[in-house]
Amino acid sequence: MPGHNLKVEAIYNRERAERHIWEVARTAGMSRRRFLKLMFSTGAGLTAMSVLPAGLRIARADHVQVVKPTPPELFINHGSNREMRWEAMAGQGYYTSNERFFVRNHTRTPHIDPSAWRLSIEGSGVENPTQFTYDDLLAMEEMTETKFIECAGNGRSFFELFQGRRASGTQWKLGAIGVAEWSGVRLRELLERAGVKSTALDVMPKGLDSLNVRRPMPIEKAMGDDTLVVYGMNGEVLPQDHGYPVRMLVPGWVGIANIKWVGSIEVSESPLYSPWNTDTYVLIGDAYPDRPVLTTQGVKSAFELPWGGQISAGRRKLTGRSWSGVAKIKQVEVSVDGGSTWKLATLSARNIPKARNIPKAWVQWSIEWDAAPGQYNLQARATDRAGNSQPDSVPFNEQGYLYTAVVRHPITVA
Repeated sequence: MPGHNLKVEAIYNRERAERHIWEVARTAGMSRRRFLKLMFSTGAGLTAMSVLPAGLRIARADHVQVVKPTPPELFINHGSNREMRWEAMAGQGYYTSNERFFVRNHTRTPHIDPSAWRLSIEGSGVENPTQFTYDDLLAMEEMTETKFIECAGNGRSFFELFQGRRASGTQWKLGAIGVAEWSGVRLRELLERAGVKSTALDVMPKGLDSLNVRRPMPIEKAMGDDTLVVYGMNGEVLPQDHGYPVRMLVPGWVGIANIKWVGSIEVSESPLYSPWNTDTYVLIGDAYPDRPVLTTQGVKSAFELPWGGQISAGRRKLTGRSWSGVAKIKQVEVSVDGGSTWKLATLSARNIPKARNIPKAWVQWSIEWDAAPGQYNLQARATDRAGNSQPDSVPFNEQGYLYTAVVRHPITVA
């Protein structure tokens, strides 16, 4: 539909203009925090930036499921969700850019007016229920964390493809993950300012989307050093599709814990429940009689190659990435002969600041291959420093969560 495309293009142009303004500000010696404060101090934020031409101001997002451009060469379209194409990450840096980051929406990306937005800390677990404005958050000590966010259903399609049983839900391959540098404030600081009680048990952020998606976490996780209320992504204002004005970052845990568009956080002295920790995001199946609630992500690996694609014969460098929700990756092994033999891949330090291997993020790896013409199923398996490794298969669950088994990646060499 032409109208739909024009509106999306206008949003895309607005984002480009914002980046240009930020580059000008940075060249002039302005800090990113000062830039953000100036942008939002009037309450205008992203909805009506007076410094932009009228044609570049943001359009309301109520008519679209995903705001940002998601071209088919970068994404697989799953309706309200967009899966990153792994072949598009080949040759990219360590981080997943905001433009390439996957989108997981339960409904559609909402439009939120920052001038009216407030973050409420409330519930029986705090002495002084408190509200914060966007400027309040920007005035606090900024923390940054390089971590992945990954949908719990990442790899869901492989239950059917490799194990013969189809699970319900979006049929992701492995592109429902991304690593970014997230900027924000520690959730702990907000809870302490609201007078969190020693008897507090659960903490539940709630989104401002049409479903008010919400999911509790234990107080211990909420008080962790790396659990953040995020307002920035890869050095930019958090994009609408990724939770603007703020989202949660709960490192290592399943994606649903990283609630987007947060408007309130309930702190309770008793257990909290929602549909997202009772009906969904629990393991249901013969192997799981107790229906355990999902928390930590497992170990996975992916090749930076098209699924079922074709490559040329000859000496090649295969590249990929592996990650764990528990610990740093210790090693990655690759098989090009269907699992008969395995060779250690080289873990790369390319583009990783200050560290070769970041916990709860991913590691890039490569291996040389003399590729002869034919059909292949490439395999990669990782082991983290806590001893977790990818198995050959995983027990089926009805909603297709936590597929951590070794994936057979089909490729043709011609």
